[in-house]
Amino acid sequence: MPTLYTMPGTCSLAPNIAVAWLDAPVEVEAMAYGDHKKDAYLAINDKGKVPALRFDDGDVLTEAAAILAWLGAAHGSDGYARDTVLGRREAEALSYMTSEVHATFGGHFHPENFAESDSAIEEVRRKTYEKLDGHYKRMNDILRDSDGDWYLGMRGFADTFLYVLTRWIEKTPLAYDDYPALKQHMAQMQADAGVQLALKRQNMEPIE
Repeated sequence: MPTLYTMPGTCSLAPNIAVAWLDAPVEVEAMAYGDHKKDAYLAINDKGKVPALRFDDGDVLTEAAAILAWLGAAHGSDGYARDTVLGRREAEALSYMTSEVHATFGGHFHPENFAESDSAIEEVRRKTYEKLDGHYKRMNDILRDSDGDWYLGMRGFADTFLYVLTRWIEKTPLAYDDYPALKQHMAQMQADAGVQLALKRQNMEPIE
């Protein structure tokens, strides 16, 4: 049985939720924070990041979007197929969320990677929050206009990653009330039994 490696507070929550939604035969292993930098895990994923999905034959798949794509192909219904309209839109949404929105958080979590002086680091933070606000407004508008409760009009993997990103608003100076559709989506996700199971497996709590 494949093993999904996760860690509290990280984007590995997205494939963890997908495993729960699909009832996929995947073991979920929640590591303590810091274990991703230890030799035992680096032997599995030398990037030192989560998530990682290790198969019985020793092959390892990394990156949340790639793992979600495999889960959909291996265990999802026809709606998860990439040659459907929903599948194509979901691939696009996940690419945006992972390569654009998630990447922007680099200026929040590690601004020292982009500047050295205190004033420059503060400038990085300010520009990061401006850019994140733009991303969140865009996603809020897409969700508001989706003609339903889900990001693409029906529940899918894009909702799992959107939930992760919405949780992270709490880590920034941004305010949930500025993105009402995202706030409602987060509440809806947290009422979902699969999300609750994934949070429990990853030693995490809902956002109040």
